[in-house]
Amino acid sequence: MKEYALIGYPLSHSFSQKYFREKFEKENIKDAIFHAFSIPVIEELPLILKTHHSLQGFAVTIPYKRPVINYLDEASEPVQQMNACNCVKIRNGKLIGYNTDIIGFEKSFVKHLEPHHTKALILGTGGASSAVAYVLQNLNIDFCYVSRTKDDSKNIFDYEDVTPELITKYTVIINGTPLGTYPKIDEYPQLPYDSLTSQHYLFDLVYNPPITKFLSLGEQHGATICNGYEMLVLQAEENWRIWNSD
Repeated sequence: MKEYALIGYPLSHSFSQKYFREKFEKENIKDAIFHAFSIPVIEELPLILKTHHSLQGFAVTIPYKRPVINYLDEASEPVQQMNACNCVKIRNGKLIGYNTDIIGFEKSFVKHLEPHHTKALILGTGGASSAVAYVLQNLNIDFCYVSRTKDDSKNIFDYEDVTPELITKYTVIINGTPLGTYPKIDEYPQLPYDSLTSQHYLFDLVYNPPITKFLSLGEQHGATICNGYEMLVLQAEENWRIWNSD
């Protein structure tokens, strides 16, 4: 029996486990099982590897996309560049790191991209935001991060910096934080939403609920909106391809 998994904390509402269990059933894959390992500290990873000898690979989610790098034997070039990994393949006892958030985000993001979408704000500075930044760089879209802690040296605004004037300039806003995720559906990034227009494009990496408060407020002002569901599906399928490739 081949084993696959997801590590993160907490995992009370895991997309990956449900997705892969349904995939195995739908595609009549009988020799595979998918675990969701909710581990409070990354230091528990070696024990998982030791007790699950048939593990072919695992996905990585919040908050371990950066810490897991310390456990890798090899890493793809994008992982090395962005210092974030969400997919690990196990071959001959070696852990090889990849980032499939890149593929998932880019393919779903570009569908709604318009020529005037040339400047972006990335909300959050975690592992998922690194994948977003990597894609924006490749698309030649200027971007700045927004975080609770300002850092001029790293081009990071705090939320007080996001004025109506700034929103006018940055017509793409991408939420890379967990704000608004079920069950805390009333939470949302504090932005001057009244300054949004039909020229804006709001992308939320959160998929549950399908329309977060962040997206709903954007939609009310005519902005184009997109959630993270397709991104997750695309990265899950890329994970599966990687795990089962030679």
